Amino acid sequence: MLNFDIQNHKPLREMVYEELKMQILKGSIIPGTRMMEVELAEEMGVSRTPIREAIRKLEKEGLVTIEPRRGAYASMISTEDMVEILEVRQDLEGLAAYFAADRMTKSQMDELKQVSNNYNKAVKEGNMEAMIKHDTRFHHIIVESCHNKILVQMIEQLQELVLRFRYIYYDNFRRAENMPEEHEAIVAAIAEGDAGKARAAADIHIERLKELVIKEGVHQRHV
Repeated sequence: MLNFDIQNHKPLREMVYEELKMQILKGSIIPGTRMMEVELAEEMGVSRTPIREAIRKLEKEGLVTIEPRRGAYASMISTEDMVEILEVRQDLEGLAAYFAADRMTKSQMDELKQVSNNYNKAVKEGNMEAMIKHDTRFHHIIVESCHNKILVQMIEQLQELVLRFRYIYYDNFRRAENMPEEHEAIVAAIAEGDAGKARAAADIHIERLKELVIKEGVHQRHV
């Protein structure tokens, strides 16, 4: 059931939409799961109307697929989908790292190093939620520090898809063990102010993930 915080002034339909969206992004609603309005309404303690509105909105974002006479389902993710998003991410985040090497502030660098350390700790503890949290923040800091609003806006459009992919590849590929040294290479290059080296390190980071996705494919649970 939704937590109706009295300090939350968002409309009910928006709260329902955000909750369903996050469940899909995190994999709580498994790809291929049928989105039953009655069941979801009962679980969230709301009427079917905001559920129906949320499902239609999620369809427009590609997170839900609606099939005639069959109903709505959480969209599946293919290997091709993941490779396409990684190709775009590789180019944009490489450029962000390039700019960050020259534009990152000391406070941002301090946070980047701390987040990298937090990530490494999460890997050792096998804490997937913490890994995803710190990995996401690590890349956000680099993007924020590039100080190019157009580039930031373009990358932000990818973030939700990237989050969904993170839950899939962390769960299936156990990527965490190889990522600390890749993060450290990016941090070192930015700290040195070497834009070319920073871009190359960011490029390698995404390229290795892309190669793994192509090799292993996307293994999803089915309902």
